[in-house]
Amino acid sequence: MAEAHQAVAFQFTITPEGIDLQLSHQALNQIFLSGVRSWKKRVSRMRNRVIKGVYPASPSSWLFVVIAILATMYMRSDPSMGLIKMIQQHLPLSLHVSLSTQGQTMLSALVFSTLLWLSLILALRFCLKLLLSYHQWMFEQHGRVSNTTKVWVTLLRLLSSRKPLLYSYQTSLPHLPVPPIKDTVSRYLTSARPLLTDPEFERMTKLAGQFEANLGNRLQRYLRLKALWATNYVSDWWEEYIYLRGRGPIMVNSNYYGMSRVPGTVIPLCAAQCERMFNTTRTPGVETDVLQHWQDSEFVAVYHRGRFFRLWVYLAGRLLSPRELEHQIQRILDDPSPPQPGEEKLGALTAGERVPWFQMRERHFSSGINKRSLDCIERAAFFVTLDDEEQGMRGEDPAGNLDRYAKSLLHGKCYDRWFDKSFSIVIYKNGKSGLNAEHSWADAPTVAHLWEYTLATDAFQLGYTEDGHCKGDVDRSLPPPQRLAWDIPSEVQAQASSSLVVAQALADDVDCHVFPFRDFGKGRIKKLRVSPDAFIQIGLQLAYFRDRGGFCLTYEASMTRLFREGRTETVRSCSNESSAFVRALETKEAVDQCRHLFRLASERHQNLYRMAMTGAGIDRHLFCLYVVSKYLGVDSPFLKEVLSEPWRLSTSQTPVQQMELFDLKNHPDFISLGGGFGPVADDGYGVSYIIVGEDMINFHVSSKHSCSETDSHRFGVQISKALQDIMNLLADPKSQTTSKCQQAQPQSKKQL
Repeated sequence: MAEAHQAVAFQFTITPEGIDLQLSHQALNQIFLSGVRSWKKRVSRMRNRVIKGVYPASPSSWLFVVIAILATMYMRSDPSMGLIKMIQQHLPLSLHVSLSTQGQTMLSALVFSTLLWLSLILALRFCLKLLLSYHQWMFEQHGRVSNTTKVWVTLLRLLSSRKPLLYSYQTSLPHLPVPPIKDTVSRYLTSARPLLTDPEFERMTKLAGQFEANLGNRLQRYLRLKALWATNYVSDWWEEYIYLRGRGPIMVNSNYYGMSRVPGTVIPLCAAQCERMFNTTRTPGVETDVLQHWQDSEFVAVYHRGRFFRLWVYLAGRLLSPRELEHQIQRILDDPSPPQPGEEKLGALTAGERVPWFQMRERHFSSGINKRSLDCIERAAFFVTLDDEEQGMRGEDPAGNLDRYAKSLLHGKCYDRWFDKSFSIVIYKNGKSGLNAEHSWADAPTVAHLWEYTLATDAFQLGYTEDGHCKGDVDRSLPPPQRLAWDIPSEVQAQASSSLVVAQALADDVDCHVFPFRDFGKGRIKKLRVSPDAFIQIGLQLAYFRDRGGFCLTYEASMTRLFREGRTETVRSCSNESSAFVRALETKEAVDQCRHLFRLASERHQNLYRMAMTGAGIDRHLFCLYVVSKYLGVDSPFLKEVLSEPWRLSTSQTPVQQMELFDLKNHPDFISLGGGFGPVADDGYGVSYIIVGEDMINFHVSSKHSCSETDSHRFGVQISKALQDIMNLLADPKSQTTSKCQQAQPQSKKQL
């Protein structure tokens, strides 16, 4: 095979005269250059560690401190107040013998200067941590900034004047606080009130009171102890028990997708989730999976027509150009070789139950050729699928094709994605693209940030030639992509088939509906002095009430990355205020009353979101208390009931984070469609939305065909109507000709 010859650096033969070495200078040169690149990366990492380690100071500031101390000493003054002489007295005896008195003084001054410099860095970090612990700015009304916040912004900008690296703020971020148990229980009861009848609420109040008075305080003490010891009291347990311990398929149930485009604050966020973006794989276990992360990788794994390839992205220590990558991918597309026995549907093992995948891995992928090929996939920077289908908004049925596009990214054929990889990029036959991401290592905003940057860089910086090729030249000596070899026994093939049956049933049950809402966007919502997210969330409550005839426990994901190693918190969007507004609207109460109730619901939602972001949420605290109770072997009827409540409406906003990369108004064809996920409850909906520019909101709705009470397309219609009705309600009072909420008919799109 061609790749076998390329892999040989030298050959030797035994002759009567001795061993005859036939050195391949080109191969040895590649090895040398690859080593040079590795050492350069080591030096770069070391340099970055030093820079971020001394932030907000700089390495050069050490020299400034040294010069200042020496200059002061030269002027016959002791800035150390006797400490330099004390250091000099405690120098090793060997230095006293080998150095002059002046040399000992200079060395002691250098030691003192270094210690002073390090002390100043610690003091600056402490001050920065105190500043970043201030969150009151989030609760101030728009346009009304307090003097305290103004001073805070000024001080924060002074301490952050140097351009930070990705991880510069990590050690300065505050730790996530443990809320008082009384506050959490009180907030939970408030959130549960609109979902319970009077007798049910009375029973739950009694359970909560008993928990708070007895077991709760005991569990809280353990949790506070963990918060003192650990960097974040939630994240490790959240990763393990919510994600890695699930034994069911991660496809649809956990993984999510992101689509491609259609034909500033000064506050630092925790960057810990970025560390495992590349070279990361989730590996199966019996009771729990494990996230494996490697330091670096020089290749990606590629799947095409049932074959796996290793595609090197570095040559001679340099990253391949886009044109060279295109050339290498074309080689894969042109490769006529058929899949090896069992190779085509091998990826189904990652889509099915976790324990059978673990068993097959232990028996047949722990040594030999299968281990080497599996290592190539798992150690790759990421996974790429060259899909032989066409997807996107195309043809005579763009709306239906958009739904199929979403389903394809969510699960594909259930064997043509490697669902264990941190993320898999999918490139379709017609050039459309997207990705599927594993959820345990990071949350959607981290992957969305990467994907937005990728799409914008591809379109506005790299570009293409007139004939559609990537710009640049090709080094024709590039070795071809390496075809991975397998020896897959019949037992593995049988299990892959069984896993595929499980995964296919799960995939067939998912009902995906993606639609752009173009009647208005955040521009018109903001003119009403309403938070766009609150507007949409209240609209979802109205849509669900109309769709199912009641309210449900609603999950909205909020980030907690203002804290070190923070991930997410839950905003319980179904509140007393939002339910009161929905009932008033549906019972046709007076317009002014409906507007008043909407304003209350909007303010309540914004406050709930801010509390979640600033560590005063409900659900992560209750979750950790539950974990502690399990470790102690005690049962809590209150926690058991709370943790078993179904989230029938699970929602998430995909943030647009890199608006500065291109102008949305002048380049509307490059707008991202966002991404989505499967429903959390069997009888519920999953709703993801992205607020795009000023005039569009894109929705991703999912549910299950097996539930007769849900329908993604029907719910999509209800969402659109709910948003239109709320906008009509909040429009200029002069345009209203009726005193009843529901008597105002939706305006035409032209009017909107």
